[in-house]
Amino acid sequence: MGKKQFVVIGMGRFGSSVTRTLYNMGYDVMAIDIDEEVIEELKDEVTYGITADAQETRVLESLGVRNFDVAVVAVGNDIQASILISLALLEMGVPKIVAKAIDDRHGRVLEKLGVNKIIYPERDMGERLAHYLVSTNLLDYIAISDKYSLSEVIAFDSLINKTLQESN
Repeated sequence: MGKKQFVVIGMGRFGSSVTRTLYNMGYDVMAIDIDEEVIEELKDEVTYGITADAQETRVLESLGVRNFDVAVVAVGNDIQASILISLALLEMGVPKIVAKAIDDRHGRVLEKLGVNKIIYPERDMGERLAHYLVSTNLLDYIAISDKYSLSEVIAFDSLINKTLQESN
């Protein structure tokens, strides 16, 4: 099995950050945005940079998007465009679709469509920052569910080189 191929639709701050990071990690990335200037700025940081209206199913089909392993819908504030693009990707059979949601209502629609993973970048980063600000030993925090979270903390000297069982 070869390395995963990604298509990222919408090159705002979130989408371009995902694109650059994946490309710098060595993955093949197709970046799609309706703004030619944005694609031109990214041309050296993507495998393929395409200026197109991704709301058009025929455009996505002609680009071979169905052959990518993962699609990221990172469209900015246009909820309708996000929903239409997600629906087209689902109908084309893209194996994994991750979409950015603007609010809970938008997220619920994406969930009902069948999007695999819904991201709320501003809400999630706000929560992480709040937890970081109130804890002196917290390096990072990620909520996994309402009951569970993953926290990276600075270990007290008394815990270093001890197993969880030894640390009580």
